[in-house]
Amino acid sequence: MDIFTEPFFVRALIGGILIGLTAPLMGVFLVLRRLSMIGDTLAHVSIAGVALGFLLGVYPIGMGLLFALLASFAIEKLRKAYKTYAELSIAIIMSGGVALATLLFTLGKGYNINVMSYFFGSIYTLDSSDLWVVFGVCILVLAVVALHFKELFLMFFDEEAAGVSGLPLKVYNIMITMLTALVISVSIKIVGALLVSALLTIPVACSLLAAKSFRHSVVLSVLISEIGVVAGLALAAWYDFAPGATIVLSLIVVLMVQLVWKTVRRA
Repeated sequence: MDIFTEPFFVRALIGGILIGLTAPLMGVFLVLRRLSMIGDTLAHVSIAGVALGFLLGVYPIGMGLLFALLASFAIEKLRKAYKTYAELSIAIIMSGGVALATLLFTLGKGYNINVMSYFFGSIYTLDSSDLWVVFGVCILVLAVVALHFKELFLMFFDEEAAGVSGLPLKVYNIMITMLTALVISVSIKIVGALLVSALLTIPVACSLLAAKSFRHSVVLSVLISEIGVVAGLALAAWYDFAPGATIVLSLIVVLMVQLVWKTVRRA
């Protein structure tokens, strides 16, 4: 039990709780926009930024964040160019991100081990600077959602009505995509690029099975996300499992229990 009082575990817990709060907040809007896969796309682009950060000797998460922001602008641009096939924007940016990351791997094989930790997560290696970055992103996301909750609700449930009412749809779309990019870029060190989309989507999927309103869905998704993060970290500490994987699997267990319970009630 001593591990729960170790500084590295406390930092991991704080970082996990902060991401557990912000990821589902963005995930709710992504699911409503039918852009659930954007998490994987921005995560892979962030990895390319992390790789370049190691290559240039600058803060890897900062470079990953910059790449994710640039990718978010590119996605919005391509979504407008292919209005009928908006999902093409995700496929194109993901392909480019993977290709660029692979190219950067070959340019600096000496740092590949460090970069690989961002693929699978390394929450136990979070330091104070990482926590401050995560905290800053968390405050920004909470502030934006709190100040623009009604506008976002209207836009994502009826975009045409929101446009007619005078809402600047372009601004809000870019804002949500940019916030998502920020959340993903700071999440990859916690759960890894390969699992980051799980924090965006699985808590939302769980909440949609039980929520009675949009606001209820937002609250439930955050609550379920935090349960998954804390349970996953506890299991990882007790049994020496990979923390990113146990967090995601904990969320999947919650989803499976909900599905079984719903089936039993119907029967």
